[in-house]
Amino acid sequence: MATISIARKHALSHKKAKDVAEKIAKDLRKRFELDYAWEGDHIVFERPGVSGRMLIGSDKIRLDASLGWLLTPLKPAIEREIVAQLDKLIGKA
Repeated sequence: MATISIARKHALSHKKAKDVAEKIAKDLRKRFELDYAWEGDHIVFERPGVSGRMLIGSDKIRLDASLGWLLTPLKPAIEREIVAQLDKLIGKA
């Protein structure tokens, strides 16, 4: 099982950081058919072969995901998409 762990510091308000996380979650849902739900200050997401969470902190957004063995070959593509969205929405690391 492959894992993805990405964290980005930000200087956004808490509301703006949550808006960014929502945009990322919607994009992941569209591209990878992930279902997601808010639980306080984090988003949990899953689909067959993928599960994870995105935590929205006061100065950091962190995404952790586990990929099943069938999706392991897609790990680089999934990471690229997440990093591209984070770079676009909060700036490069």
